[in-house]
Amino acid sequence: MVTALRAGELDIAIGLTEGWIAAIAKEFSAHQATAKTPSDNDFKVVGTFVETPLCWAISTGYGRDRITNVQDLKGKRLGVSRVGSGSYVMSYVLKDREGLDQPFECVPLQTFEGLRKGVNDGTVDFFMWEYFTSKRYYSSDTLHPIKKVGEIYTPWSSWKIVARTPLMETPALNSFLDKVNAGIKYFEEHQDEAVQYVSTKLDYEEEDAKEWMKTVRFARDVRGVKKSVIKDTVEMLQKAGVIEGGVWRKGDESTMAEKFVGILREED
Repeated sequence: MVTALRAGELDIAIGLTEGWIAAIAKEFSAHQATAKTPSDNDFKVVGTFVETPLCWAISTGYGRDRITNVQDLKGKRLGVSRVGSGSYVMSYVLKDREGLDQPFECVPLQTFEGLRKGVNDGTVDFFMWEYFTSKRYYSSDTLHPIKKVGEIYTPWSSWKIVARTPLMETPALNSFLDKVNAGIKYFEEHQDEAVQYVSTKLDYEEEDAKEWMKTVRFARDVRGVKKSVIKDTVEMLQKAGVIEGGVWRKGDESTMAEKFVGILREED
């Protein structure tokens, strides 16, 4: 989506917070290194689609009896889709939460199926993936079955809306955000229809769709993002080595936020 936005093939997109922040930070670093002027191909965060964090299940192979909880993961190999991905960044969140001295050894395995296969054939010892997507494979009668040994949440709200810079403060952007608000209102007022959509279009079991809806809180008004969300995400991405240090300068946070955010929300 980043490539499509910068090519002008997309004007607006919705995706995971850390992915957007990483892409904007890398472009910002490129501008600094080359004295390049920001262009119409750049984009900023303009909205918060989901207020709640994303729950990542921590899983290992179904028959890996020596791994039963998170404490068993110290010194183990972690499967990730790719270096710099959400599954990679969350390894540093887990490291901090568990108070570990060293980061996990990460092995890129590309796909969810590749990760499930990897924890069963011993290529890696565990991986992290969205909980409800993982849940259906916690059974021995599935392809490359897995078992859950823990879970962890992103330290930030999970889904953000971005728009290309020419759309900032335009009626077209405001109209889009109004329509998203209307869509969320309809979704929440028609729960049975929403469950049917999630269970048939998103590959969830019906009961899982109902449980998922209990865990997700959409924004009442999607406009804007808090400066603290950007700051926390940048700091973790720097810690994980996904983006360069110095992207967020302490004491200059308002200026820094402007580089990432097209519509700023006030803090609580």
